[in-house]
Amino acid sequence: MATQIACRRVYEETSPKDGKRVLVDRVWPRGMRKEDAHLDEWLRDIAPSSELRKWYGHEPSRFTEFRRRYLAELRDAGHREAVEHLRDLAAHDKLLLVTATKDVRHSQAAVLAQWLTKNR
Repeated sequence: MATQIACRRVYEETSPKDGKRVLVDRVWPRGMRKEDAHLDEWLRDIAPSSELRKWYGHEPSRFTEFRRRYLAELRDAGHREAVEHLRDLAAHDKLLLVTATKDVRHSQAAVLAQWLTKNR
């Protein structure tokens, strides 16, 4: 796998050192024009289910349980293709997982980055 898998807000400035930029949100970021996102792709199938996302509501006190539930979803057959695609991207280049979430540390992007790094 790539030497680096990181995450950042989609609204932050881009860099040539970003590597592959993949949006991992189910919905498109508010106020962001597609051409301004500078994405290599939008992999909405890797995002948490709508039910999990709504339950979590970006409440940091729920993050531990959100992480547990989201990792269970990632291991489910419904996410297998998206997970394998991300692993393939990470094997060939730096991978930057981008999200619209304000608190990136408590986001699905952070969970994914950590999980992909540990499960090379």
